[in-house]
Amino acid sequence: MKHLFACLKRYRIEAILSPLFKLCEASMELVVPLVIAKIVDVGIAQGDKMFIVHAVLLLAAFAALGVAFALTAQYFAAKAAVGTSAELRSRLFRKLESFSYTQIDGMGTSSMLTRMTSDVNQVQTGVNMTLRILLRSPIVVFGATALAFTVDVRTALVFVALIPFLFAVIFLVMKVCVPRYRAVQEKVDGVYLSTRENLTGVRVIRAFRLEEEEKAAFSQKNSALERAQVRVGRIASVTAPLTFLLVELAVVALIAVGAVRAGGGKIGQGDVLALYSYLSLILVELVKFANLIVTLTKTVSCAKRIGVVLDTEGEDAGGGSPDRGHGSGLSFEHVSFTYEKGGAPTLSDITFIAAEGETVGILGGTGSGKTTLVNLIPRFYEATEGTVRLGGRPLGEIPVAELRARVGVVPQKVTLFRGTIASNLRWGAPDATDRELEEAAALAQAGDILEAKGGLGAEVAQEGRNFSGGQRQRLTIARALVKKPEILILDDSASALDYATDARLRASLKHLGCTVLIVSQRVAAVMDADKILVLDEGRIADMGTHDELMERCPLYREIYGSQTEVQV
Repeated sequence: MKHLFACLKRYRIEAILSPLFKLCEASMELVVPLVIAKIVDVGIAQGDKMFIVHAVLLLAAFAALGVAFALTAQYFAAKAAVGTSAELRSRLFRKLESFSYTQIDGMGTSSMLTRMTSDVNQVQTGVNMTLRILLRSPIVVFGATALAFTVDVRTALVFVALIPFLFAVIFLVMKVCVPRYRAVQEKVDGVYLSTRENLTGVRVIRAFRLEEEEKAAFSQKNSALERAQVRVGRIASVTAPLTFLLVELAVVALIAVGAVRAGGGKIGQGDVLALYSYLSLILVELVKFANLIVTLTKTVSCAKRIGVVLDTEGEDAGGGSPDRGHGSGLSFEHVSFTYEKGGAPTLSDITFIAAEGETVGILGGTGSGKTTLVNLIPRFYEATEGTVRLGGRPLGEIPVAELRARVGVVPQKVTLFRGTIASNLRWGAPDATDRELEEAAALAQAGDILEAKGGLGAEVAQEGRNFSGGQRQRLTIARALVKKPEILILDDSASALDYATDARLRASLKHLGCTVLIVSQRVAAVMDADKILVLDEGRIADMGTHDELMERCPLYREIYGSQTEVQV
């Protein structure tokens, strides 16, 4: 909740003015029953028409002021709620941007989307209702009770007996509902995950004709969410009926006591009407307050889920610019890595050196740890054991911002963003000139793409859907080259390229002067490298040049032989 209050602090003036105007509206409402009582006991009883006219005009003035106060309070409450949720959403996004791969893996994409959307929207609703009702309802309840005592003390004792029971009902419902609403939000995460997986994997689902199975799986998750919502809804729905029941019993008692008191001449008929009006006011406000409590239970649950994200320490973004004084030589010293909750190590005792300017190929079967190894270099993950050094410095001593400014990464899953080719390439270097972008595209064998699409200003659709797989790969390679990295990591990033284009790409990279790591399952992509690492089940089976490995590494010969046969 501290994060919610921190975001609300910017709108503290609106957060103060909204309840104040609501209290002004409530004061208008509390005076009305007394005026009506006077109309009955004085105006009607004594036949004083002018008194009735004046009283009616006074009621009209109260109504106009009440509407003005209510609209003003609503405006300030809405401004504070919308502004607070916007700030909360911005903080969440900034925090998510700072998370490491491990933290993102642990939290889950669907869960983070739920927090950014559903949870923040619920907090916005809760803030709005709280500012309008939280102070107003108790003030009206206690104000009506106090004014009832000014009308008749003995009859007003009915109010005193009623209020503790009403608050007990509300408190019990809130206590029971809070943990259940948290469980509901977890079920929402599951529905979001299922939806996201189906949207991203729709082609695979259609290809395997698994639409019905996915519908059944989604229906199961949706039904679980429905059952959880029904369970908590049943409990929350008890609040209003119990409140009405208690108030109606109080009405019966009030009329019974009031009738006896009025019959004995102790109070007037208008006083009984005023007391009934106050009891009706209490009923309306307590129903509002009960609904607020239900909303607040959801809000508190959502705010806590958001707080878990905001309280999580992200990566040390650090400052600094690329420091080339230490060199770009890379070394792994007995490095091991295990994914969180991953069981067995993914990498074990990895030791090798990539000298400055060398091209290192990393070859191995699926699941051998190739991608995990290169992900340790920009510190997407931290090594569990051992040390990775860049220019002789342990990566842990290099600020993340500096490290990633020195390392260019082209991941397995290529990603382009909506905009233009130029805007996508400038992710590597925001200040790059058009000439520099064109040079990087030429190195990445993407010059023909610029010609075909109409130049750097060509539009890029969301996720680059208007480009082929090979075109997307070449553009992402160009994006990495624009930043002129010291270390260039190509993680199976030429898999969609034909052999001729792949060969031209590797030839152009030879003249870059940076250290290049090429991850691939194709021997042809790494055979010209200065050094080739052959990975097998997370360990280095052997390393050396193509000729050396052909002589002494059975696994390398097996991979080479199988691919040569396929090519022939």
